[in-house]
Amino acid sequence: MTLRNPLAASFAVLGLTVLGLAPPATAADLPPLAHSLTMQAPKPAPALKLTDLDGKPHDLAKLRGKVVLVNFWATWCPPCRREMPSMERLKQALAGEPFVVLAVDVGEDADTIEAFTSQLGAVPSFPILLDTTSRAMQAWKVAGLPTTYLVDPRGRIVARAIGGREFDHPDLVRVIRDQLRK
Repeated sequence: MTLRNPLAASFAVLGLTVLGLAPPATAADLPPLAHSLTMQAPKPAPALKLTDLDGKPHDLAKLRGKVVLVNFWATWCPPCRREMPSMERLKQALAGEPFVVLAVDVGEDADTIEAFTSQLGAVPSFPILLDTTSRAMQAWKVAGLPTTYLVDPRGRIVARAIGGREFDHPDLVRVIRDQLRK
């Protein structure tokens, strides 16, 4: 069989890629994790009330006085998977500081998340919150995964990042420490 229309062939390849029939991307295929957050004029953070993998409720409003890193992610997202260990290293580096990491998994169940975290070697010590309905994702206007927000001690979003980050990189840690000093 020969394809007489090269445009049709291109669309066929594109279609297979979109359907997920193309070979999966490997870590080597992905761009490096970034080291920055985009600072913005402070604005009130939307409500965030979710339960974690153990069923414990978490409410962002009760974390006033602390700097909070809110990361929206999913286990099927390659950059999300790659940045997870650096979030744990960041949390450990800032232990004893008024700093909290909240990892908000979007649209997945606890079994799926636990299967992923068991592959990490060390299960994250920060809460993994369940946004099974994606309502929090919508309220926070998340357009893609991963998306991360930095919330200041007054409950305002002061920075955002779309895409994977190396959270324990000195440039990023400096931004967080600046918020801790305010």
